[in-house]
Amino acid sequence: MTSTRLLGNHPIVRFLAQRLLYSAVVLVGVLIVVFTLVHLVPGDPVRIALGTRYTPEAYEALRTASGMDRPIVEQFFGYIGSALTGDLGVSFRNGDPVTVTLLERLPATLSLGLVGILIALVIAIPAGIWSALREGRVSDAIVRVASQFGVSIPDFRLGILLIGLFASVLGWLPTSGYRPLFDDPGGWLRHIILPGLTVGLVAGAILTRYVRSAVLEVAAMGYVRTARSKGLPPPVVTFRHIVRNALLPVLTITGIQLATILGGVIVVEVVFAWPGLGRLVFNSVAARDYPVIQGAVLLIAVLFLLINLLVDVLYAVVDPRIRLS
Repeated sequence: MTSTRLLGNHPIVRFLAQRLLYSAVVLVGVLIVVFTLVHLVPGDPVRIALGTRYTPEAYEALRTASGMDRPIVEQFFGYIGSALTGDLGVSFRNGDPVTVTLLERLPATLSLGLVGILIALVIAIPAGIWSALREGRVSDAIVRVASQFGVSIPDFRLGILLIGLFASVLGWLPTSGYRPLFDDPGGWLRHIILPGLTVGLVAGAILTRYVRSAVLEVAAMGYVRTARSKGLPPPVVTFRHIVRNALLPVLTITGIQLATILGGVIVVEVVFAWPGLGRLVFNSVAARDYPVIQGAVLLIAVLFLLINLLVDVLYAVVDPRIRLS
């Protein structure tokens, strides 16, 4: 009993409980919004989804299968209850369970997002630190111009440029497609390089600016001036006092960027014919497949909440001075 009470009073446990409660409230809000989307669409979504395949029999069968023949209140609570148990309905296009379809597409999007954010960090951390420590010099200006270019160029345009260079001109890499990592590691690597670079270069440009700003802010702190006045070697001041503390807020931005990548790579996946959630949403919007759209939006929201929770916990673990509350 005593150990349980002490565990319940532990700040990390309290923090996790608060974050999980907050995430549950947000998730319920997302469920309400996602459910409402279908009913705000002008016209009958089942009729629109059938298109030229419409017959009275097919119409009634699809309405029954999707539960849209029931009263709206019953539909709402039925959808909430089913979603919480993992049942997201069936696709209007092919009748496949939405949950199965999403889980089949999820590994491709996760692999693209993780490779993209890894490339972004490899670029942003050294470039941002280098630029900040040489503020006002030519090297600083070069990094700033390059990061501004990366922020400004659309990701689909960058993807097309990379395809033209590395696939069409040099012939080093495939233009599109996907191979599962565990089935064909070599094929997976060759196919993910171009879309991963496209995602990583854009995210890296954004993160570079944050890293530079964070390093400059920490470098102006009083404790850094004190460390220098004590005669500490410049590398010690730079890496122990400046870089170490400057990278803490970058952790939060990295989590946000990863969540943004996972939820916003639709164009990149379409350009590279990448079979992930983004391309699935694109095709489902074109086909008016609302159950799949609902499920994809819900899954992306869950991923966003999980990443935010993980970042908050890591932030407190990395910096013991932070009190979880």
